[in-house]
Amino acid sequence: MEVDVPEPGHGQVLLRVRASSICGSDIRAIYREHLGSGPEAYQGVIAGHEPAGEVVAVGPGTRRLAVGDRVAVYHIVGCGLCDECRHGYEIGCTDPSRAAHGWQRDGGHAEYLLAEERSCLLLPAPLSFVDGALVSCGFGTAYEALLRLTVSGRDQLLVTGLGPVGLAAAMMGRAMGAGPVIGTDVSAERRQLALELGVVDHALPADEHAVEAVRELTGGRGCSTTMDASGSGAARATALAATRTWGRCAFVGEGGRLEIDVSPLLIHPQITVHGSWVTSLGHMATLVEDLVRWGLRPERIVTHRYPLEQADEAYAVAAAGATGKVCIVPE
Repeated sequence: MEVDVPEPGHGQVLLRVRASSICGSDIRAIYREHLGSGPEAYQGVIAGHEPAGEVVAVGPGTRRLAVGDRVAVYHIVGCGLCDECRHGYEIGCTDPSRAAHGWQRDGGHAEYLLAEERSCLLLPAPLSFVDGALVSCGFGTAYEALLRLTVSGRDQLLVTGLGPVGLAAAMMGRAMGAGPVIGTDVSAERRQLALELGVVDHALPADEHAVEAVRELTGGRGCSTTMDASGSGAARATALAATRTWGRCAFVGEGGRLEIDVSPLLIHPQITVHGSWVTSLGHMATLVEDLVRWGLRPERIVTHRYPLEQADEAYAVAAAGATGKVCIVPE
């Protein structure tokens, strides 16, 4: 559909969208479920919460950005006053004014995007617009969980689910020094992609033998750090069962349920479990710096790019669950 090009208000900037990727949450909660309540209440706006673009106009009161700046966008705008907002985690804002791009306010699957100046991060020269689109949600979500797990060169890392977030976690976990890095997935295509990208040392089928295989690769002990990026109850149980005694496990995959035998899987091995939801503005800024320092390019995990006119095909490919990241690149 055709919509008017918006004009930036106080503290806002208008971006010419250069890249806008598709997230698993877009597929689950909009493309499939059409949720109408909670933080993912889709309100009939332009989709796309992973945008990056070029500033083409600035509104009154802007002080940091100028026309021509290249930026990535933190995709949630909170009230700015609550504890979560003041800590930079606007994702956790519960004020009625909270609005996420692509959910309650227009997102990046368009030629132009209206954003708050405070939500925009300058992209350093080594990073492309596609890199920037992947930063805020996909890579930011994985990075936040890796920080919670305090991943370092002393750790082994297991990632269950080798979709875009899982690939990002494996890529950055290796950069943080973890090894071996092991991944599991039900998709043979995604396992092969992870190996071809070199982000994992081992890519295992997500089946009843996965825990035993992980233990065999780690001297019988399991991994000190594990992360589920799939949202599958079975994968979460695998992540917990493959975590060694006193290890740490993070859940980042949305949706689904989990039923476990608590004592042998959680209490007796004394495992710490983290629930991690997106990242903060501050950590997103640090992530951009780390990506440059590590020499990592998020766009390496992009396997499909489509112009805006083929957004329907882009969503269908992303929903099939057998690819890397899918990105819309408006022309």
